[in-house]
Amino acid sequence: MSDAKTILVIGTYDTKDDELGFLAGVIRDQGGHVVTMDVSVLGDPSQPTDYSKHDVAKEGGSSIQAAIDSGDENHAMQIMAKGASLLAARLQNEGKFDGMIVLGGTMGTDLALDVASALPLGVPKYIVSTVSFSPLIPAERLAADTQMILWAGGLYGLNSVCKASLSQAAGAVLGAARAVQTPDPDKPLIGMMSLGTSALKYVVPLKPALEERGFEVAVFHATGMGGRAFESLAGQGAFACVFDFCTQELGNYVNGSNISAGADRLTNAGATGTPQIVAPGCYDLVDVVGWQPIDGKWDAHLKHAHNRLLTSIVLQAAETKLVARAHCGQLAKAKGPTALILPEHGLGEWDREGADLHNPEGLAAFLAEIEAYVPDNVATYRIPCHINDATFAEKALDVFDGWRADGLIPV
Repeated sequence: MSDAKTILVIGTYDTKDDELGFLAGVIRDQGGHVVTMDVSVLGDPSQPTDYSKHDVAKEGGSSIQAAIDSGDENHAMQIMAKGASLLAARLQNEGKFDGMIVLGGTMGTDLALDVASALPLGVPKYIVSTVSFSPLIPAERLAADTQMILWAGGLYGLNSVCKASLSQAAGAVLGAARAVQTPDPDKPLIGMMSLGTSALKYVVPLKPALEERGFEVAVFHATGMGGRAFESLAGQGAFACVFDFCTQELGNYVNGSNISAGADRLTNAGATGTPQIVAPGCYDLVDVVGWQPIDGKWDAHLKHAHNRLLTSIVLQAAETKLVARAHCGQLAKAKGPTALILPEHGLGEWDREGADLHNPEGLAAFLAEIEAYVPDNVATYRIPCHINDATFAEKALDVFDGWRADGLIPV
């Protein structure tokens, strides 16, 4: 494979010409090629870019004059974000670049998030931002494989501090473009949600069983960003089927935790018609940031300090009903085959009888509420076992094999 990879460099060349030029120069010095895209509105770059601000606005069905006439910088940048996203997607589809990097403050970052989301998994996506890792950026705005690098000390002009950040970013995106192994589009992919095997153990039997059937299995960690990546790929139709067996992030969202995968958790597979087998693993746990003070509303609840980063709150019976109704509401939107498996003896290792977080009242209330509100488009299977028992995995495979036999899952 040739190392001569091409990187798309995006930014506002009217205000960040020197910084973007330095970034491009480092990429070229390392043997890479550069394609430039200007997303400015008011000013012009010192030298023409490969794709001008007029090209960008036109691609989005608008014009620079319309952006100026709007009289609002937010509206103007959204015009440019739409155009940049469409233009980048088209150029990538035409094979014009191998990786993308965007440089910006909050305005540029807002645009960069849209551009990254417009590109498929496996295309390196780097955002060099003054607000990298910030709580300003919601989980639902991040594409599955976006990388962020803090633009330290670079708000205005070049200096040795920001050059350290920019040079690392240039090397990172070029190195990623050279090293990336893109997903195999010819091998059907199963998306599975879980936590670690100390809490949910079904991955151990299910992964090899699905691989024996000719499928690749990608397991996502249900701690907010994992669910976001899962939903992002599900929305792109990347999965042949999903085994969504840890929906705990939906309970986080319902209860206001900032460890969230967004409001669309448990919807994107259904929106694309992707067959989905669902089980509400760890439905009764709400994760909160362990190193921050815990809200007083949780004082009377059982708690589990998983580590110094994460503490789990155990919901009480009345609260589990709200989570149950949220599951039913999300699944009601599904356009494809949907099955819901409900193990009667528990949905996480820590809630087994005799375990620290045993919650029989919460489980009973949750299951009753699910059965009262489950929508007609969902096939429901209530089975007398725990989610970590072999019976659960066997039932999931039984549903999956039935759908395969009926031609509902591509082979």
